[in-house]
Amino acid sequence: MRFGLFMSPFHSTRINPTTSFHRDLDLVEWIDHLGFDEVIFGEHHSGGMEIVSSPEIYIAAAARRTSRIKLGSGVVSLAYHNPFQVAERYVMLDHLTRGRLIMGIGPGALPQDAMMFGISPLDQRQRMADSIDAILELLTSDEPVNRETDWFTLKDASLQLKPFSAPRFEVGAVCVVSPSGPSLAGRYGLSMISTSATSDSGFTALAGHMQVATESAEKYGAPAPRREDWRLVGPMHIAETREQAERDVQYGIDEMVGQWLRVTEVWAAALNAPSRFQASKTSIEMVRDSNAGVIGTPDDAVQQILRLQEQSGGFGSYLLMGHDWANPEATRRSFELFADYVIPEVNRINTSRQRSQVSFFEHLDEGREAGAAAVRKAIDTYESAKK
Repeated sequence: MRFGLFMSPFHSTRINPTTSFHRDLDLVEWIDHLGFDEVIFGEHHSGGMEIVSSPEIYIAAAARRTSRIKLGSGVVSLAYHNPFQVAERYVMLDHLTRGRLIMGIGPGALPQDAMMFGISPLDQRQRMADSIDAILELLTSDEPVNRETDWFTLKDASLQLKPFSAPRFEVGAVCVVSPSGPSLAGRYGLSMISTSATSDSGFTALAGHMQVATESAEKYGAPAPRREDWRLVGPMHIAETREQAERDVQYGIDEMVGQWLRVTEVWAAALNAPSRFQASKTSIEMVRDSNAGVIGTPDDAVQQILRLQEQSGGFGSYLLMGHDWANPEATRRSFELFADYVIPEVNRINTSRQRSQVSFFEHLDEGREAGAAAVRKAIDTYESAKK
């Protein structure tokens, strides 16, 4: 399994946004050093906390400070952009990152964003489908592209620069609770990014995502979707003990959880599901009681990932949601503990070492006696040689 960071990001409206931007990039550099596989940046235009308006700018900045980690959008909101310009920007990023690019696509998560642009939220998913159809053709076709919709026109359009990656860079569709994301992924052979995998509604929907994508692929004659191309997202903060983790998140969990759970209520309402937001509970209780996230130890993180594997039937990458639950130092330590203990446990990296250690202790007495006998023999041989 691969591991990474999904950096919307969520930053308190009380702290310096300039400092937050630079700390985000510091954290990306840190997890690249720790061996994480990918980081994905969001696009939002309202709400006050998710302050990255251009994932492309963040990708370009992060590319200069990292060497191996993949960088992507989570997501570029296709309903808000001309598809030709999106294609051009991501081709350029593919070259700047030398192929370390993932283009995550979605319709746009926040209704307020769309309404500010004069776009009906009811039209966003159709716009996304119109756009990705055009973008994929622009990326791979040698012929000029001509398309006309009710919101964009392409006339003899062709990119002057083709992708660095052949035949193109990875494109992933965001999946939340509706079937539109998995259906689009299956139709076009895209990877999937389930951005709300640990919310009540998102967790429930996981079981059907791969089925929807598979049925869509069969319908349109696309390659069957692969579980290793599926990313799940959820928040965690871990420390050496649960008590320490709870103390750490007192720093900033209330503001983020209050807004994050309000957003997920929109998805719950779409499914006629009950709201998780209960004023009688603390933020820590709401996160823990709903399994929406982890506030605990590396063992708790492992159990959450295993729970998601069982519900989904298997996936390829787990992305930790970026947040300011804890202060920057504790956040860095959380990622370090994750790299040291969670990744090896999930991927069974130390299985042969642990087996060797068990065998060592099982044969310790036998080995101790054999070793002692060898030492005694060496002493006797030396003494005999002296005579």
